[in-house]
Amino acid sequence: MSEIHTTAIIHDGAEIDEDVTIGPFCIIGGNVKIKEGTRLMNNVVVEGDAEIGDSCTVYPFTSIGLAPQDLKYNDEPTGVRIGNRNIIREYTSIHRGSVGGDGYTVIGDDNFMMAYIHIAHDCRVGNRTVMANAVTLAGHVEIEDCAVIGGIVAVHQFNRVGAYAMVGGFSGVTQDVPPYMVSSALGSKLRLYGLNIVGLKRYGFSAETLSELKRAYHILFREGLTLKDAVKKVQEELPYSEEIAHLIEFINANRRGICRPGKNSPGRNKAE
Repeated sequence: MSEIHTTAIIHDGAEIDEDVTIGPFCIIGGNVKIKEGTRLMNNVVVEGDAEIGDSCTVYPFTSIGLAPQDLKYNDEPTGVRIGNRNIIREYTSIHRGSVGGDGYTVIGDDNFMMAYIHIAHDCRVGNRTVMANAVTLAGHVEIEDCAVIGGIVAVHQFNRVGAYAMVGGFSGVTQDVPPYMVSSALGSKLRLYGLNIVGLKRYGFSAETLSELKRAYHILFREGLTLKDAVKKVQEELPYSEEIAHLIEFINANRRGICRPGKNSPGRNKAE
């Protein structure tokens, strides 16, 4: 049986599975689906075409599925899809998608979102990510699996943070952060600082894979090649493992440029 507090407002049409807890003063809209084992602590608002998966915990004063902060939005039928076992801390806002994207904001499984996070319309968040306090994702941002984003980081619209990458706190992300890398602000601009060695080891990457990624980083960012030539050299000289393939595909798909090392970072590439 679900446990629903007497002060919660559940609109007709909402689908609430068994073993869901909805605490005091929560408001659940009529098109909302909440799966088994999820807990809304108190003062949580879920509206629109929103679906929350199994065994999530949503902390107080969070809002999910409200209209996007997009001047072009005209109440079109868009939505939010949140996966399983996510922890969503206090004052987080997750907006539904827009017709300028594909209509949905999507969050995967096993993510840890700390307090005061904003996830704007049409964002894509993968699985097992960590976002510290006051991270702000503008519209159409993509965060790949296992990325870690430090506190008070703002990610510009249409940018991506690659799998297993780490972004240091107080940073502004205006270009794509490649998978497996560490980046942080140097002055006002985000720069690369090499591989995320600690994180990759924690996730069980082999010594051979780490060696290949180190070599790829050296070619891409320390040999003074243009990015196009560097990518070609990586493809010619390194085994096309799953990790190298993903790194190359991520770089080739960039639309806003790739974050690079700075003058005092480990390596600097020529501008294209």
